[in-house]
Amino acid sequence: MPHEPHKQTHLGRHPLHPESMMMRYGYNPMWSEGAIKCPIFQTSTFVFESAEHGKAFFELALGKREPGKHEHPGLIYSRLNNPDLEILEDRLTLWDQAEAAAVFESGMAAITTTLLELVSPGQIILHSDPLYGGTNHFIRDTLKRFNIHSVSFPSHWCESRLMQFIEQEGLEKRIGAIFLETPANPTNELYDIEMCARVATLLSTEEHDVFVLVDNTFLGPLWQHPLKHGADVVLYSATKYIGGHSDVVAGAALGSKELIHRIKGLRHQLGGMCGPMTGWLLMRSLETLKVRMERQQATARKVANFLASHPSVALVHYLDMLDPNDDQYRIYTKQCLGSGAMISFEIKGGEAEAFRFLNRLQLFHLAVSLGSTESLAEHPATMTHAVLDPQDRSEFGITDSMVRLSIGVEHPEDLVRDLEMALAEV
Repeated sequence: MPHEPHKQTHLGRHPLHPESMMMRYGYNPMWSEGAIKCPIFQTSTFVFESAEHGKAFFELALGKREPGKHEHPGLIYSRLNNPDLEILEDRLTLWDQAEAAAVFESGMAAITTTLLELVSPGQIILHSDPLYGGTNHFIRDTLKRFNIHSVSFPSHWCESRLMQFIEQEGLEKRIGAIFLETPANPTNELYDIEMCARVATLLSTEEHDVFVLVDNTFLGPLWQHPLKHGADVVLYSATKYIGGHSDVVAGAALGSKELIHRIKGLRHQLGGMCGPMTGWLLMRSLETLKVRMERQQATARKVANFLASHPSVALVHYLDMLDPNDDQYRIYTKQCLGSGAMISFEIKGGEAEAFRFLNRLQLFHLAVSLGSTESLAEHPATMTHAVLDPQDRSEFGITDSMVRLSIGVEHPEDLVRDLEMALAEV
């Protein structure tokens, strides 16, 4: 490309905030006839200026040599690189302050590719519970075919208790990764990332590293930054808050240049990269990420307070309502910058009462997914977490009376009124 990408990070000596850099970072309008927004590069392949350029591009893409001082990897083929994909990846690193990012066509593509690259046959994945249904099936069932097994542990275990369990089960040399989904879906249970990073360090040897992988979809990338707490890779269903408009499916993995280079290598082979339209849509959404997530969190706090005071509600699971005497509150204040916009609550009664409530909602859409501009409501036990064994659901606290809400950007008074009217029918 004839011009350098725009990667300004400071105004004078003052660092720019991510939401300011999101408008220009990684893109130069002179690449595209001065277009202020990055166009959609809907092409499968790119023309080389010369045979020598083509050779040089492939040398860099295949890792045969390091780039020269003023040399940049060129565009080859959209499975390997595409302007929409590369600019998006540059911008995604800003919130998590990651060295590199890899974007995928779905959140599950990001998770599965990362696990397949970083965990080897014969190793074990130590993971949090509960997990998103797709992740749960892949870790507990699919990976068994590759001789990769899994063991879970509860959020209330301290470091010494977790190490005691690992030693008792003889897992010290077998664990390849610690996979966390925190806050957990749908219970909002928190796992201590720093504690797990210390355990991973204790288990790592010269022969192999134990990686800490964190699915940060519920709070990220605004309200929690796992890399700062010792995680090696942070994962997203970019469909959710990053996309934020229920019109795109995507995923992302962020971490060090070394690890993301490895993950991208397998992505190139599996073909799970996101396409130019997906990249363009996510770039559009990143520009409003902060204002959306701040509004959603502010409204969620009002909704949670209303639910907590309602006589038909037995219990509310929301991070802003943790008891200061609870160890979960300690984790929350240490690793979270906000409470987010995901609320789960339990109606007095059971499935019948929960269904009656859900069927009476008018503003909330009855749908799975989360993090979008519209508010959503669903029944975890029979929808997002129906794949779990009933005994596991009971152990995790996913009851028949639980309802999960994803708060959007509607007026908070209207959402509260919708909930109030639906609860009146229970």
